[in-house]
Amino acid sequence: MKTILKSVALVLCIVAFTSCNANTKKESNLAIAEHKVTDQPSKQFIKVALLLDTSNSMDGLIDQAKAQLWEIVNELSYAKCDDNKPNLQIALYEYGNDKLNGDEGYIRQVLAFSNDLDEISKQLFSLTTNGGNEYCGHVIQTSLNQLKWGSNADDLKLIFIAGNEPFTQGRVNYKTAAKSAHDKDVTINTIFCGDYNQGISGYWKDGADLAHGDYMAINHNIKTTYVATPFDDDILKLNQKLNNTYVAYGNYGKEKMALQREQDTNAESYSSANAVSRTVSKSSHLYLNSTWDLVDALSDKNFSFDDLKESDLPAELKGKTKSEIKAYVTKKKQEREDIQKNIQDLNEKRRVYIQSQQKENDNGLESAMIKAIKTQAKAKKYKW
Repeated sequence: MKTILKSVALVLCIVAFTSCNANTKKESNLAIAEHKVTDQPSKQFIKVALLLDTSNSMDGLIDQAKAQLWEIVNELSYAKCDDNKPNLQIALYEYGNDKLNGDEGYIRQVLAFSNDLDEISKQLFSLTTNGGNEYCGHVIQTSLNQLKWGSNADDLKLIFIAGNEPFTQGRVNYKTAAKSAHDKDVTINTIFCGDYNQGISGYWKDGADLAHGDYMAINHNIKTTYVATPFDDDILKLNQKLNNTYVAYGNYGKEKMALQREQDTNAESYSSANAVSRTVSKSSHLYLNSTWDLVDALSDKNFSFDDLKESDLPAELKGKTKSEIKAYVTKKKQEREDIQKNIQDLNEKRRVYIQSQQKENDNGLESAMIKAIKTQAKAKKYKW
């Protein structure tokens, strides 16, 4: 009997310490009953599906999404689950645009879940608006059906839908979509672009309440505000040095490196402060490019220098031996880590300065999303 009790106690301890989520899981209970522990996922993810209305009146919303992306990413990079930093995946949908297929509900998956921050930025900047019909229930259900949400109970799985037409339009009932979200452990947050009470009467709040999310209303036509700091110039200089640590390889290496520079330019098109925000994102653990950069690939357990072909290599590494290539990449890796640390150190000072100058974040989309994410993350025992 003592042996059985010890075994059960051991299983309980293992289950307790392999999860960031303090909520009891059905899987864990089943494992205890069977006197064994099920495999626990080694990493947690914050998964965000962003559903944006791209009808005629939504130019301001799309502008805010483009201008505020990097500050949203930065806030998420500070999240912790116990001692681990969760990964981030973002998916993007547009809806309510007459240029889209009416038979499919005027909905388009712009990007499936991705951790490629440059690609996410590129796709955001590709969005344009046009008149159309906005079917909220339909786009929510489509994102639930198409995206790989996974079954890890510790993942934070969120939908953010933004628009300004009644939530009840279209042939897919938003209540049905909300039930599907509940079944997949996905929280729906609704952002009405307009008057708070008008959004309530248009059932945007009901849509959020049914899926355990937050209802928010924003003025989508207000321009994004930035706070310039004394540390911005130094961070931007470090961004140039950071870019020089990338070693492109493979079929898409040069193209991806060009995309990186293009998104630097897109960020700077809003302001130098926004370019700084992007640089901070590039110095975080969320900015990974192992599919085209040898420095990031070095940390990928599936990568091997033995698999590299001569045609995969950039000009500076052609004709080099494997040991010479590895030494070159390792040196670049150390350079990058030093630069990223300098950026992060300066960013801490930058954040303190911004807090002293900006008592409240009044950037509509960014403020709404961050507030909701932090509130809902507490239930999963995430912290900042």
